[in-house]
Amino acid sequence: MPYANQPTIKILELTDENIKFIIEKTDLAMANSLRRVFIAEVCTLAIDWVQIQQNTSVLIDEFLSHRMGLIPLTSDEIVDQLQNFRDCSCVDHCRECSVELTLDVRCNEEIPRHVTTRDLISSNLKCIPATSKVRDHEADGDGSPDDILICKLRKGQHLKMKMYARKGFAKEHNKWSPCSAVGFEYDPDNALRHTTYPVPKEWPKSDYSELELEQDQAPYEVYGKPEKFWYNLESVGSLKPESIVLTGLQVLKKKLMDLQNHYNNEIAKEALYIG
Repeated sequence: MPYANQPTIKILELTDENIKFIIEKTDLAMANSLRRVFIAEVCTLAIDWVQIQQNTSVLIDEFLSHRMGLIPLTSDEIVDQLQNFRDCSCVDHCRECSVELTLDVRCNEEIPRHVTTRDLISSNLKCIPATSKVRDHEADGDGSPDDILICKLRKGQHLKMKMYARKGFAKEHNKWSPCSAVGFEYDPDNALRHTTYPVPKEWPKSDYSELELEQDQAPYEVYGKPEKFWYNLESVGSLKPESIVLTGLQVLKKKLMDLQNHYNNEIAKEALYIG
């Protein structure tokens, strides 16, 4: 039996960090479910285990550990190859479930030394800080302005640590989220009146508005329902924007299939009990 709705997707804009697209012929519940999956259920890699071997900086160990966990790591080419560390048979860490990173910086000059993501060394070149992807095009020196500052060292100070990046998703901790922001709108001209404007003419118009210049909002549609959704998704750099969308669709599809299978099993059990 064919589905009642056949949603369609149209890509409006695609860059290295951002994707804008339209989904039509679906409802608000499905559109919001997809947004939540993009944010919280798409797996990436993030630093999850830190051993600080030497720290004479002004920042405490816990502060540095938290900061390391929030550094986005490239995950496109490796996240599907790694197991979740809870499912791995190793005792501690191994190549099947984690990637080792190290950092060892000492300041020997009077000028403060900036410790950035450029100083991180990874055991797997497929998993590096997202700011290091364009390193081949950078000039020699203190690094790119995009490098994330970890701390500053004065003369004689030393920072040395070993870390492991693991696979996870943002429902467990936000450091695994592949998105910096995901938003969608479904009523650019406020025809459904889900938002009440105190002074409609003062409200900025949507980029997708179809109103004339002299119009402030569309006529009220009493029985209207949202069926068209404009998405704007921005990646933190760990995954490509299109990868986030495709993986999110797969995750949501699997969740719906699992729900359907559980429902069918319960119906079968009930029918067997009645019979």
